[in-house]
Amino acid sequence: MSAVSINKNNFSQQVMHSDRPVLLDFWAPWCSHCRTVAPILEEIAAERADVKVGKVNVTEEPELASQFGVTSIPALVVMREGRVVKQAVGARPKERILEML
Repeated sequence: MSAVSINKNNFSQQVMHSDRPVLLDFWAPWCSHCRTVAPILEEIAAERADVKVGKVNVTEEPELASQFGVTSIPALVVMREGRVVKQAVGARPKERILEML
């Protein structure tokens, strides 16, 4: 699978009612560190069918970014059963992202 674009219209269905953990990536196209993390997240999405990877463009979805208190990007949030269980800010290697899951 590949990462899913998350916005305010599909957030409830894709994240809050997901039957598996969701790794949310809060990013922006102008963010160089976000571009570094993006291929890693696509790899995880392709390799881990037990996890949904969602991407939230903070420029297009400022309400979602605000809802999660995102002030720096990239920001990664792991959600299970509609609740935040882990959060991290900044680019990190694949191993550290996988540890969050």
